[in-house]
Amino acid sequence: MTKTDSKATIQQLTQPVQFLKGVGPHRAELLEKLGLRTAADMLFFFPRKYQDFTQQSEIDEIVDDELVSVVGTIDDIDHTVASTGKHVLYVLLRRDNQFLRAVWFNQPFLVHKFQIGQRVMFQGKARMVGGRFQMSHPTVTWIQGDDSAVEAQQLLPVYRLTDGINQRQIREMVARTVDEYAPLVEEAIPNELRGHAAVCDIGKAIRQIHAPANFQEVEDARGRLVYQELLILQLALAIRRHRVRTSSVARQLEMTPKIRARILRRLPFELTESQVEALDVIADDLNRPYPMNRLLHGDVGSGKTAVAVCSMLVAVAHGCQAAFMAPTEILAGQHFRSITELLAGSRVRIELLTGSLKSAQRKKLNQAIAAGEVDIVVGTQAVASSKVEFNQLGLVVIDEQHKFGVKRRASLKQSGHDPHYLVMTATPIPRTVSMTLFGDLDMSVLERPENVGSIVNTYLGNENTRAEWWKFFTKKLRDGRQGFVIAPLVDSGDESNLGSAERLYESLANGPLEEFRLDVLHGRQTAEEKELALRAFADGHTQVIVATGVVEVGINVPNATVMTIESAERFGLSQLHQLRGRISRGTHPGFVCAFTSSDDQMDNERLKAFVESNDGFKLAETDLRLRGPGNLFSTQQTGFPPLMIADLIRDEKILSATQQDARRIISQDPDLSAAEYQRLRRLVFARYGKALDLSDVG
Repeated sequence: MTKTDSKATIQQLTQPVQFLKGVGPHRAELLEKLGLRTAADMLFFFPRKYQDFTQQSEIDEIVDDELVSVVGTIDDIDHTVASTGKHVLYVLLRRDNQFLRAVWFNQPFLVHKFQIGQRVMFQGKARMVGGRFQMSHPTVTWIQGDDSAVEAQQLLPVYRLTDGINQRQIREMVARTVDEYAPLVEEAIPNELRGHAAVCDIGKAIRQIHAPANFQEVEDARGRLVYQELLILQLALAIRRHRVRTSSVARQLEMTPKIRARILRRLPFELTESQVEALDVIADDLNRPYPMNRLLHGDVGSGKTAVAVCSMLVAVAHGCQAAFMAPTEILAGQHFRSITELLAGSRVRIELLTGSLKSAQRKKLNQAIAAGEVDIVVGTQAVASSKVEFNQLGLVVIDEQHKFGVKRRASLKQSGHDPHYLVMTATPIPRTVSMTLFGDLDMSVLERPENVGSIVNTYLGNENTRAEWWKFFTKKLRDGRQGFVIAPLVDSGDESNLGSAERLYESLANGPLEEFRLDVLHGRQTAEEKELALRAFADGHTQVIVATGVVEVGINVPNATVMTIESAERFGLSQLHQLRGRISRGTHPGFVCAFTSSDDQMDNERLKAFVESNDGFKLAETDLRLRGPGNLFSTQQTGFPPLMIADLIRDEKILSATQQDARRIISQDPDLSAAEYQRLRRLVFARYGKALDLSDVG
């Protein structure tokens, strides 16, 4: 296809929906609400499910307790209300001269949805009751008009809707668009790569995803579209990874045997086998002429900070500076104190840089950093300020990268330095999410030593057990222990909301914990207020701290062994696991009770998993399965566009395959400059260029 032909094709595919057959100005306004603005948008507006008319059963062929689909006409409707107030709805379905009865209990809203003479499909398990087959609470499909799919026994696509457009209308509009415009979509994946991945061509995939003859065609089409979507993502990550390695020059920081011995002698403890393995890999990275970009991934108590300190000391040993960035001032202050204590007596110069520093202090510190008079700078995102100029920045450690947003590493790179990067996270992240959010990083996983931290006993509480739990909680406080009480909100203004930290603090201080010293900690407080509250708790002056999720990561108070979590259903499983990690820091056993008033089945399944497992990675996988990746890391935080058709749980194998394919392709053609990759190149930079700060060069 010539450039002229390609340009004409793009113009046709970007045709506004208003001018498509069967749309017009009014429907175009409605389609806009679904994000459908062009012909291409319609082609890639995928069905969310399918109505299956391929397995219709005759009523006299039904077998007890087998799943069946029966299409027929509503012959009778009977709605009764018992003296107890219980609603019972019977709908009689006729197919030829045979009858099937459907029954619903306590769903009176369904009465107005059925009319005699309507054509519907009931799907469910039927049993013989009183000489007639009966389905309880079947799935209902209302068949509109003379829907040809029913007679042809087809799979019918089901799309998202908006007010003013029904399923039949959206099907017709999409079908016309597919007929006219699907042949115009350029193939992005070269023939050889399609053969390697065993996927069909794009035109066939678009046609089959919208009008499949059977579920095998759905799977074939979906497999191709998922492969393309994930390949484009992994190509973007591979390009970023390759460019860092080839366009940036970092100082080689060799960990010689002498440097290694000096560093390990400085530590008051021996590194675990897992920590040694991670440090060895990091040492190899630091000794390369391009920047290290490594994710150090470990559960609570696995010793990531110790590995980070050793890595920073390698940089210092070579006369370079190191920066340690934490997401909050509280955690930055805690890291500053722990690193200072760890390196007490050494000549390593350590300073704390946060946004709350007064102007004169900040100016003086910036001058010292620029003059090379500071070896390790610990701080918040203030470290990445354009006003901070390092003398020779050799290594940057970023704690909980996802809390900064995906562009933080890029902004530091733009400061004129080419440091090595070590990204740490204690957040249990499923492998598929790691490959998506951190796919441009190499990864090391730290195992938590079995003898680190205390055993934590976890319980699920309700209103019937609340009084008994507070009795246990106060006993632990009288024994000299300390405790956390966690609430998901600060203050909603609703005094009845138990999730409010401020209201919860007041109710506890005047209720079950009135004899103890309490304090409150939340995100609306000033940095100074937070620091004072945390310091008082760490020093034992405060016995109980009522807090929001601000205590989730990193806060270390070994004497705190009991925790109450209110409205636990509002937290993700990974977040709950990290909260629980706050009371496994010492030698005493820990106790957590998570309270919920939710009757939601998914909430209860999640909280049951939290109670039964101490494996953070297993819990993260459960959260991913139940809630999806958007609840682990929002696209707002990451800057990533949402996936359109790929599913990180179901498509893990395809994700792994696309990562391997993408890295192989970029190793051979770093800028996708070959003619066969031009379409892929345009898609990569259009979708992820901004999110990953990739300039389209070459």
